[in-house]
Amino acid sequence: MLEMTMTRFYELSIILYVLSILLYFIDFLQHNRKANQLAFWLLSIVWLFQTFFFLFRIIQTGRFPVLTMSEGLYFYAWLLITLSLVINRFMRVDFIVFFTNVLAFLILAIHTFAPNHQSPAVAERLISELLIIHIAITLFAYAAFSLSFIFSILYMLQYSLLKRKKWGKRLWRMADLTKLDFMSYVLNLLGLPMLLLGLILGVIWAYIKVENFHWYDAKVLGSFLVLAVYSVYFYKRAVQQVQGKAIALWNIGSFLFLLVNFFLFGSLSRFHFWDS
Repeated sequence: MLEMTMTRFYELSIILYVLSILLYFIDFLQHNRKANQLAFWLLSIVWLFQTFFFLFRIIQTGRFPVLTMSEGLYFYAWLLITLSLVINRFMRVDFIVFFTNVLAFLILAIHTFAPNHQSPAVAERLISELLIIHIAITLFAYAAFSLSFIFSILYMLQYSLLKRKKWGKRLWRMADLTKLDFMSYVLNLLGLPMLLLGLILGVIWAYIKVENFHWYDAKVLGSFLVLAVYSVYFYKRAVQQVQGKAIALWNIGSFLFLLVNFFLFGSLSRFHFWDS
């Protein structure tokens, strides 16, 4: 009973971590201080959880728990969380904070779902739950990208009507170009970190469960290419300041590539869940 309760707290830590990373990503791209503050407090709660678990482990084992791979990973994740909190509090280097937390999340997820410190029944259940979480987060990301795609399509339609000076009811029923562009951007802002976290969990699941997992699998490569394509979208928008029609077209192309990955590359995959 105690083991299952502690496991649930581990899972809660990961959920809070996901929310914190999402908020840090929003702040990184939009300089949203409210998002940064909320992310900091969520990360602080995660740190308190992890510190409690670490102290509990010290009391339980009667030693400093770093002798096994699982214990070492846990302590490593705790150190990364601690350092990211210090950096966020005193240095305000948001770029470093965001990627430090992505790495720490990866380590924490490996520790939580690795079977070597669980009973076989609990480990098998956790691995199944890990797959469910991976699928759910990835599909949420796909949904966000889909809505962003629709807003870009509306942007191009609105742009075309304005270009041809078609001042009809259809024009006035759609939002203005600025709002359509902003909503497309915000949805991608939510989708990209969720896709990243989903891929991290998916890779962890594959290493644990799939006997012949290969990085060159069509679905794996395709998914990381989708991540790269949407990362280029943000690079173009945030760094190169690409706006308007050009960025809308890139977003439309990115989503079409996502569909190719979902249907074509998925059918070529040797292990992905819809082919099993």
